[in-house]
Amino acid sequence: MKARYRYRFYPSNQQRQSLAQLFGCVRVVWNDALALCKASSKLLRNGDLQKLFITQAKKTEERCWLSEVSAISLQQSIADLGVAYKNFFSSKSGSRKGKKLGSPRFKKKTNQQSARLTRGGFSIKEQTVYLAKIGNVNPVWSRDLPSAPSSVTVIKDCANRYFLSFVVDIEPVKLNPKNQSIGIDLGIKTFAFMSDGTKAESPSSCKLDRKVRKLQQKLARQEKDSKRRHKTRIKIARTHNKIADTRQDFLHKLSTKVVSENQAIILEDLNVSGMLKNRKLSRAISLQGWRQFRIFCEAKSVKYGREFVVISCWEPTSQICSDCGYKWGKLDLKVRSVQCVNCGAIHDRDENAAKNINKVGMGNRHDSKCTPRWSKTTSIVSVDEA
Repeated sequence: MKARYRYRFYPSNQQRQSLAQLFGCVRVVWNDALALCKASSKLLRNGDLQKLFITQAKKTEERCWLSEVSAISLQQSIADLGVAYKNFFSSKSGSRKGKKLGSPRFKKKTNQQSARLTRGGFSIKEQTVYLAKIGNVNPVWSRDLPSAPSSVTVIKDCANRYFLSFVVDIEPVKLNPKNQSIGIDLGIKTFAFMSDGTKAESPSSCKLDRKVRKLQQKLARQEKDSKRRHKTRIKIARTHNKIADTRQDFLHKLSTKVVSENQAIILEDLNVSGMLKNRKLSRAISLQGWRQFRIFCEAKSVKYGREFVVISCWEPTSQICSDCGYKWGKLDLKVRSVQCVNCGAIHDRDENAAKNINKVGMGNRHDSKCTPRWSKTTSIVSVDEA
């Protein structure tokens, strides 16, 4: 299976200029090819686009500077455009699963920049990485590469940080699990509540979020294309990176722990796009990273040989007693603990939902419903507001 290993590196001033030129050429080739694809009624082949916007463009005065950078990265830019259009058409026809993808968009200079090199455009000798027409760079090797990489992507993010992202082949890890299965209920105040009673608190980013909003207000009042506006934009990008890095580190550690200790991981398919329509909770929901946590768990389940299950969002996991299976109905979000009128058990709302998620994912949701009731059915559910 394929995996990406990313390392940060610090280029010299000369290498920064060469990388800026490389990113600019890749961006120009992408935008020129995309403009022709949007104007034409039929999508051209990658070979025709490469001849038109790389081979022939180098002979013109307007694009003669394309010959100053590696041709491999320019060819990969055209290939990436073809893959983007293929994914767009597959998503539009319904053959591609997941969220609907839009058509490829033009690249901007102020967004994240990247350039991909295959084996002919880079080499690794000891602790040094050679990039074609860039030179030798020394990344910070936080971990060893498991195998020889097939390609490397040079990335410059919005905060002017540089990374090398290698694509390598890894083998599945054989690790004996401690538990058979675990159900996870995702929330806002408590990020994850497990069916075994444990919970995970997400790191707070309220201060950094307020700082971002203040900087964005300052950016809106500054003159466009000014130096001060550029500095403010860099500050906003750095603050966003702090929030994203903290969240990603937390999600990686939590997903690794959950997948390595359990044979089956069960999550609920949340309608995040619908939840974001709630204006009071949209900002808190967007900072959690529920989708990213699901992607990490799914990818690591393949790596560790685990079973990953996603149940429907229409399952009434918070409306059913996890002990006797009695359904008490919908509850307000302010109700955090519930006492079942059938068996008298007192449940925490999130823990009860996690247990029901585990039961539904393992196919045992009908077992508890066979338990007889010892009390009359009423329309009133006793609650304890936390």
